Amino acid sequence: MCSTISFVGDVLVAVACFLFLVLVLPNFSSKNGLPRNWPLVGMLPTLLLQAHRIHDWITEVIGRSWCSFEFKGPWFSNMDMLMTVDPANIHYVMSSNFSNFPKGSEFKEIFDILGDGIFNADSDLWKSQRRTAQDLMTRRMFLQYLAKNGHEKVKKGLVSVLDHVAEEELVVDMQDVFQRYTFDSTCKMIAGYDPECLSIEFPEVAFANALDDAEEAILYRHILPESIWKLQRWLGVGLEKKLRKAWETLDRAIAGIVSTKKSEFNHEDTDMLTSYMKGVDGLVLEVDDKFLRDTILNFLIAGRDTTSVALTWFFWLLSKNPEAVSKIREELGRATPPESSEQSDRKRIFETRELKHMVYLHGALCEALRLYPPVPFQHKLPVKEDTLPSGHTVNPKTKILFSLYAMARMSSIWGDDCLEFKPERWISEHGGIKHEPSYRFLAFNAGPRTCLGKEVAFIQMKAVAATIIYNYDVHVADEQIVSPSVSIILHMKHGLKVRIAKRWG
Repeated sequence: MCSTISFVGDVLVAVACFLFLVLVLPNFSSKNGLPRNWPLVGMLPTLLLQAHRIHDWITEVIGRSWCSFEFKGPWFSNMDMLMTVDPANIHYVMSSNFSNFPKGSEFKEIFDILGDGIFNADSDLWKSQRRTAQDLMTRRMFLQYLAKNGHEKVKKGLVSVLDHVAEEELVVDMQDVFQRYTFDSTCKMIAGYDPECLSIEFPEVAFANALDDAEEAILYRHILPESIWKLQRWLGVGLEKKLRKAWETLDRAIAGIVSTKKSEFNHEDTDMLTSYMKGVDGLVLEVDDKFLRDTILNFLIAGRDTTSVALTWFFWLLSKNPEAVSKIREELGRATPPESSEQSDRKRIFETRELKHMVYLHGALCEALRLYPPVPFQHKLPVKEDTLPSGHTVNPKTKILFSLYAMARMSSIWGDDCLEFKPERWISEHGGIKHEPSYRFLAFNAGPRTCLGKEVAFIQMKAVAATIIYNYDVHVADEQIVSPSVSIILHMKHGLKVRIAKRWG
């Protein structure tokens, strides 16, 4: 009975919002630049009007509200939300009172495509998955495997494509290039095979397209009342239709990966899937296919999207800050001791060990991650009523949303120069990397859920960045339009169109 009332209420709210958007709202300005809390529909009409620029709108609202804003959803929708970037709140939720803020059932329902993978899991299931993944990702052989394969992918994949683009004087979408690179690299890390999406033929990648569609649909599940997107799912229309098709595509692709791994199983392989599947006697364990499916998808999203998005925004920022490019090249040059008189003007692909102590490069990457975090927001739901350090009271029906994108743009957190790209803010007085607490710099999460792949991500980003910056000039196309996409991943909406020129003959 209650669910029926809720559903009817949400439908009425949807109709009211539509009429409100068309007939009423355009004639009223928001008080103090903040959305008004209207009867019945709450603040949802303003949210829907701003959905096309959701990340910048949240930034504006939070900026006018001293780092925390209470969003009121429509009647019967359970959409009340506390938007906050207050570092004290973040530390409280993510670390000091972690047990009261799990992912929860609502999170799992919104991100249902991820199944029981590590991003959705809570309690003992999460602890078990994290312990297993952490054990694998800290093994010396696994890290050596990553470094070796990463170097080969840069040399035979990335460099070959960029040379081709430069020689043919083509305009290329670097976001697409980076996604192909990270997809190939992540497949190699997880399953031990390279799908070779990064090639001069630029083959269609159905898996990648499906991920993009799924991520867009999940973002709108945060914006629409639950009963509305569930109705769309039941009817098979709109973004929910795209999500269903994307889900089917991803499942087919992952089933093929698992099947191939089982048929070609080699106990000596060091990829992640082999480690999960092998027993002490060298035989294939009977591991649940759903567990493998969920694990693969979670790590593919983490490995493909976050690193490729970070690199895309990084190179766009460099195009606006050529002095940073010069400083990175100087740093790379110092790591290139000439063995002959010609050594300093040759193409160079750097080894992982050479890039480990690149302070300015590391700072520049951190600055790009600060300004354009690949995962621009995350949310939590308390198990029981709680009071945050900011004084706001939250309960199990109040969603808490952290906007990483907005946080970077708060002068109260990062200073008056918060909008500037300044790698120097990450360099200490003694010339090393300055540590910033995770509740200020949340790109790799915080507390017990801190990202396990942080080191892997920096290895990949430094390898790609150093190769491109040292060997090529990257010129952003004049017609490039730059804006974030409406997605749970901060893709560049129109890609990053560039022209490539070789620096060495």
